[in-house]
Amino acid sequence: MSATEFPASLTSLRVRYAETDAMGVAHHAVYPVWFEVGRSDLMRAAGLSYAEIEKQGYYLMLTDLGVNYRRAARYEQELTLHTRVEEVRSRTLRFGYDLFGSSGDPVASGHTSHIVTDHNYRPQRLPEHLLVALQGQAGEAQA
Repeated sequence: MSATEFPASLTSLRVRYAETDAMGVAHHAVYPVWFEVGRSDLMRAAGLSYAEIEKQGYYLMLTDLGVNYRRAARYEQELTLHTRVEEVRSRTLRFGYDLFGSSGDPVASGHTSHIVTDHNYRPQRLPEHLLVALQGQAGEAQA
């Protein structure tokens, strides 16, 4: 799969009531969940869902997570999450995230890092087809 066949991901979200605190503000713990939605959308758009990767014998285990909160997301607010591949190595991946409000105002940014393991949780190399596709995507993001 070429890098041009591996699109970056734009995910539309709406802050749900269950994701808010008593003030109607999105709870800080929901941002990593939104990041997972964006990462899953990106992988699915590339033709490799997490379910497919797991069927092939791999897990992409989370090793690091960071969130920078810029302004509050509120109940019913429409958000757009931009998800990108930042770094690809033979056994690890890093994704970046930028979350924007409907007027384009930055709400949050962040990253997640993952290690590839087998189903016994032993580190593994990325399958060659996934490695090539993700390296191409990371190269485009840096250009």
